[in-house]
Amino acid sequence: MNGDQHIGEPLLTPAEVAATFRVDPKTVTRWAKAGKLTSIRTLGGHRRYRKAEIRALLGLHEE
Repeated sequence: MNGDQHIGEPLLTPAEVAATFRVDPKTVTRWAKAGKLTSIRTLGGHRRYRKAEIRALLGLHEE
């Protein structure tokens, strides 16, 4: 995935996504590996998740 298409887009850490869904951060990582969530890798190799995608999964809409 090309990281340039996500410049300026709000991203969440695994801990933030985990808190949203009330699960462990390791569960969020497993969801990403299983293809249930789209993850973006930082230059340091850490996963980040698109806020818009997480809100959509929750049934919320960006305004």
